[in-house]
Amino acid sequence: MLQKFQNHLLQNFQFLSGKKVLLATSGGKDSMVMVHLLQHLEYEIGIAHCNFQLRGMESFEDQRFVKEYAVDHHIPVFITQFDTKAFAEDYKISTQVAARELRYNWFYELLETEKYDYILTAHHADDNLETFLINLSRGTGLEGLIGIPEQNEKVVRPLLAFSQEEMEEYAILHGIQWREDSSNASDKYLRNKIRHHVVPLLKEVNPNFLLSFHKTQGYLQQAQDMVDDAAIIVYQQVAQPDGDTIYFDLKKLKKLPNYKSYLYQWLNEFGFKAWDDIYDLVDSQSGKFVFSSEYRLLKDRDSLLLSPLYLEDRNQEYSIVENQKEVNIPLNLTFCKVMDISIGSNKTIFVDADKLHYPLVLRHWNEGDHFQPFGMDGKSKKISKLFKDEKLSLIEKENTWLLCSNTTIVWVIGLRQDERFKIENKTKNILKIQLE
Repeated sequence: MLQKFQNHLLQNFQFLSGKKVLLATSGGKDSMVMVHLLQHLEYEIGIAHCNFQLRGMESFEDQRFVKEYAVDHHIPVFITQFDTKAFAEDYKISTQVAARELRYNWFYELLETEKYDYILTAHHADDNLETFLINLSRGTGLEGLIGIPEQNEKVVRPLLAFSQEEMEEYAILHGIQWREDSSNASDKYLRNKIRHHVVPLLKEVNPNFLLSFHKTQGYLQQAQDMVDDAAIIVYQQVAQPDGDTIYFDLKKLKKLPNYKSYLYQWLNEFGFKAWDDIYDLVDSQSGKFVFSSEYRLLKDRDSLLLSPLYLEDRNQEYSIVENQKEVNIPLNLTFCKVMDISIGSNKTIFVDADKLHYPLVLRHWNEGDHFQPFGMDGKSKKISKLFKDEKLSLIEKENTWLLCSNTTIVWVIGLRQDERFKIENKTKNILKIQLE
């Protein structure tokens, strides 16, 4: 297996050559085989061991075993302990998810602090098959059937091409000692049930099942690559990014066969889960929306608008004192006194400075707000009616700010100035306000 493993690294993981690699080592057979292999191939290695404190003294015996091995073989070793159950309870997640979060966060810290290049884990072909069957049993998309990736950023899994039987044969041949995890014998966890009862039957039906499975996953990966390419091409036709917001043209989207599949490909990475609700948005009325933990998908006329959730208090106000030259939050505004005016625009206004009462206030608009649009002498207009006339999306409305003097609106910023602050023949002091 050593020669086969060396050839596998040269063919598929040549980027590891000459790098410092950190080996995630539990003390079990698989991880100890990985350590042994890389030792004998003379890689510059370190060992990282997590004690999750889930199996009482057994967890601490694993920790002692790994530490002693590292010391005896003069390998740098890093050990940490987690109160995994408390972490899981605090964040309302399963113990398995908590352990995964804790260990990978720590691994990435070690990469940075100890100057290692990659983390290597000992996942093998049987682990990959088990993950496939778990995902299949729960219901999954194509990406869930591809299984465990050989590389995920700085995490590398060089043993995925090797079976559990090969690992065990190598360990016995070379007299490698390891620790048995007593929890692996229990059928409490779904993975163990599949490992103990389903996988043996599949191998009994077809002794070369792992090889056949590996080929099938290769075909699935090719299909996923093709799907990804198609999703990118169609995205460029349907989606229009604008700042932090992405606009999906529903007229173009609905002309696509299987448009739901494209929506899934585009939105899956943003953490959405309620797919039926998302698909219903396509034909729903404007104003309907679906949330993920960090994003919102909003139906607005003939578009779906994807935007991040801002933890902003809509009642937040910002004061501007007299003679202040600029504002950087929440918008970039500049203020300067001028002798005359040029042609104004939506982003630049000229006001009679003597009509202003300080401090000026920047705030969001509220229902019922009204102002007197520039050029409409004596006529009032609701801000909501202005938005309707300008055909603003809901997100554009939410992002609109008002510049106010006392309670009077001076400027619906970026849209329209108020008539009452305009420059007149008797104006002595002109203030230019510009949205950068």
